[in-house]
Amino acid sequence: MSIKLFKKKIYSLNELSTITKKLKFNNKKIVLCHGVFDLLHMGHIKHFQEAKKEGDILIVSITADEFVHKGPNRPYFNTYLRLEALASISLIDYVTISNDVNAINVIKKLTPNIYFKGDEYKDNNRDVTGMIKKEKAAIKNVGGKIKFSDEITFSSSAILNKFGKGLTLAQQSLINKLKKKFSFSEIKKKIDSLYNLKVLIIGETIIDEYVFCEALGKSGKEPVLVFKDFGREKYLGGVLAIARHLSSFCKNLHVLSMLGSNNSEKIFIKKKIEKNIKISFIRKKNSPTIVKKRYIDRVDNRKVFGIYSLNDSLVSLSEEKSIINKLKGIKKKYDLVIVADYGHGMITQKIAKFLSKEKNFLSLNAQINSTNIGLHNINKYKKINNLVINAGELRHEMNQREGDIVDLARKYKKLINCKYLCVTQGKQGAFIIDDNFRIYRSPAFSLQSKDKIGAGDAFLSLISLLNFKKIDTELSIYIASIAAAKSADTLGNKEPVNKNDILKVISHSLK
Repeated sequence: MSIKLFKKKIYSLNELSTITKKLKFNNKKIVLCHGVFDLLHMGHIKHFQEAKKEGDILIVSITADEFVHKGPNRPYFNTYLRLEALASISLIDYVTISNDVNAINVIKKLTPNIYFKGDEYKDNNRDVTGMIKKEKAAIKNVGGKIKFSDEITFSSSAILNKFGKGLTLAQQSLINKLKKKFSFSEIKKKIDSLYNLKVLIIGETIIDEYVFCEALGKSGKEPVLVFKDFGREKYLGGVLAIARHLSSFCKNLHVLSMLGSNNSEKIFIKKKIEKNIKISFIRKKNSPTIVKKRYIDRVDNRKVFGIYSLNDSLVSLSEEKSIINKLKGIKKKYDLVIVADYGHGMITQKIAKFLSKEKNFLSLNAQINSTNIGLHNINKYKKINNLVINAGELRHEMNQREGDIVDLARKYKKLINCKYLCVTQGKQGAFIIDDNFRIYRSPAFSLQSKDKIGAGDAFLSLISLLNFKKIDTELSIYIASIAAAKSADTLGNKEPVNKNDILKVISHSLK
């Protein structure tokens, strides 16, 4: 059935704004329902029936696919299929799309008389995102009222979860295990317990610049591939991305990092960084601030090529001394230290040795990349409590291309004597070997990611805190994997992982 059949019901938000103004001028009472409406069921029909009784015109707005935060492979039905389904219901007069995570903009545009929500929202505390309070304020500001349903309700998530729709067997298996061990309120309490942790994050600052382009073909005069530039965006990468991922989970974050000799990008950083993140920079002489420019095909978001501006030689002796002096002054104030060693010259042998001597819980990711392969290793760190490493890096450290990855991980864990060894495997998920050599696995929760850049940093961010707090390892790897999936669903490091989004995914997954 084509969406064209319902074109008299389906309008853009701007078009519908004009229509509702005329309707209200003619004294028609407007009722708005908003949600995902992924799998229509009897609970929705009852909800719409009750809503229609409150006024003359019933409008339903749906959250566009990219703003739905209900877990892997959700929504099950895409935006346009959901629009068609709703438009086919005779009770509903108009349908529109909300390109946002909430209904605030829809309320402002349509100024309904009644904003109608399900009875599960009567208790504001049950809404883990906190959006219902903001939506209440929005409807009040336009002179309307919020009302709640008294009818029977069902959950699309619960129905989809029951029949395993939208989840792989591995994803469903892990979630079923966690359901037996924890309630959502217990999980939320554990995540909330991270808030008072004091976290120090050390490593290189990287500015990620994405240039969106399209191939035009070969130049007419030279054997050169020509691209058309469609604009560019810059994101905070490196340790700043890690800090941003943690900014909604912890109130006390401190970054010790490195900029180029002229402090370039400092204004951009200050503009984009969250207020609860304190930053201490050292300047590296004769060096630019690291900028990794990637050219992206704008049609499918695939990377075409990259140009890096950096000087990855080691910091000078005076700069090394400055970093150690700063560490001496601040390190004891923090519960744990996260080191992201991207191999661009900031963390020397001496700095790594200093970090290894301290009593703080040390969580490390020392990356291999295109500029340091064959030169970079983890052996300069003598004490690691939590190590995050991807499968390729593990094989590099063990000088072994073949062999079972779990066996290699066990051997490497004994070799470096770390408490937690976390191995990420891209689409194959991740596993953790704990202090007693027990293995915990999680599948990947983003099977069709937009961009894998930053997903490892998101995993590192959350697993560092969770393992420091000694939270159940099976639960910890699940939460960290959800964080990695949320990051992979975003282009580059454009948006940090958000605590409320993670809680929402968990809430819907456990139904």
